Amino acid sequence: MENTGVIFYNTGYEVIFTGLASACFAQILKVIFYFLTHKKMNFKIFTTTGGMPSSHSAGVISLSTAVGLVEGFSSVSFAIALGFALVVLQDAAGLRRAAGKTAATLNRLVSEIIEHTNETKPYEVLKELLGHTPFEVFMGSLLGIACALWIHFVMPNIPLLGFLK
Repeated sequence: MENTGVIFYNTGYEVIFTGLASACFAQILKVIFYFLTHKKMNFKIFTTTGGMPSSHSAGVISLSTAVGLVEGFSSVSFAIALGFALVVLQDAAGLRRAAGKTAATLNRLVSEIIEHTNETKPYEVLKELLGHTPFEVFMGSLLGIACALWIHFVMPNIPLLGFLK
């Protein structure tokens, strides 16, 4: 008799689920880390960029790892996924981090100008936490690899999830 259940493992469904799940898990960890550091809950952290660990890194690295596990690490699909992931990692630690530093400098300059001129006109404060430190990107990448390995090798052996096979 044919298996008519949902086919999940070793398919594109596993790959996309892995990427999304690890990015969401990284965002949840940011909320937890914020709580442990500041002793108060801030659910806005769940929807913001920047911080520890990098959810972008976790998402793209877990996606490319899942592609490697499903299609093979010598496949063209893995090469494309890894190339995409490396661009995202560079953007997170490079361009977006530099943009955040620029925003911080502009905020400080505007604040000093207002202080010295007694200007009362409101101004929009630029968001400063845009990118990640290399360590945050590295930790997000490790989280992504761990999530991909757990979903691929551990989840299929959980009896409650047997219907996904």
